[in-house]
Amino acid sequence: MKITFLTLLFTTAVFLSILLREPVVAQNCNCAPNLCCSEYGYCGSGDAYCGKGCKGGPCSSPSPNNNADVAGIVTTTFFNGIVAKSAGNCQGRGFYTRDVFLRTINDYPSFGRSGSIDDSKREIAAFFAHVTHETGSLCYINEIDGPSKNYCDTNKAPCNPNKGYYGRGPLQLTHNYNYAAAGKSIGFDGINNPDIVATDQVVSFKSALWFWMENVHSGFASGSGFGATIRAINGMECNGGNPGAVNSRVTYYTDYCKQFGVATGDKLSC
Repeated sequence: MKITFLTLLFTTAVFLSILLREPVVAQNCNCAPNLCCSEYGYCGSGDAYCGKGCKGGPCSSPSPNNNADVAGIVTTTFFNGIVAKSAGNCQGRGFYTRDVFLRTINDYPSFGRSGSIDDSKREIAAFFAHVTHETGSLCYINEIDGPSKNYCDTNKAPCNPNKGYYGRGPLQLTHNYNYAAAGKSIGFDGINNPDIVATDQVVSFKSALWFWMENVHSGFASGSGFGATIRAINGMECNGGNPGAVNSRVTYYTDYCKQFGVATGDKLSC
């Protein structure tokens, strides 16, 4: 009787381990059930976490690629037209380049290549509308007076007291937790070396594309409108928070859609 009981207990344990194997694997990062464990062992959502290399959670394949010619949309004339609106001595001149942008999008195959070709044009117009606003027409690499501001939230990620997590790069990446997550995805130490976003051209553009794909792309692709992208990037401007900034972003977006020969779609403001 004792042998039978032990055998039964062992068999039951094996059976349960088989049943539970998938959830255990999916929780290797200790992520919440609705988040993916990326190839770098960090929790999050979107292609950077749930796409290629995803280790657990609701992993998915990358979004279908419509093979849009991003280089043909972001022409030299278009890109230089943005730069031309900035002062000749701007720090960003020579740092933000079309060539670097086109190189970095290879690591984000869904950017500007989802939905119809018109959808691609609208997404690219939206991205550069925010980039233009955030950087003053590709002029600023660092946030104005950034070092004087504190963007450290230790409830979400650690902070290095000798570093600042102010805005840097094309979309002005801000807050310690965004630097931490971007660093995990791209491959740099976001907590101890946030400055690399302002000194390495590739990392700088990748930080912007990472933030876009994680926080903006899916909503815009689903038809939520340009207003939703404003809310995702700087929601404090919405609902009367900063109508001037909202109007600036919408104006750039409308202009770029016109240059690309595509309708803006509805829901322009947040």
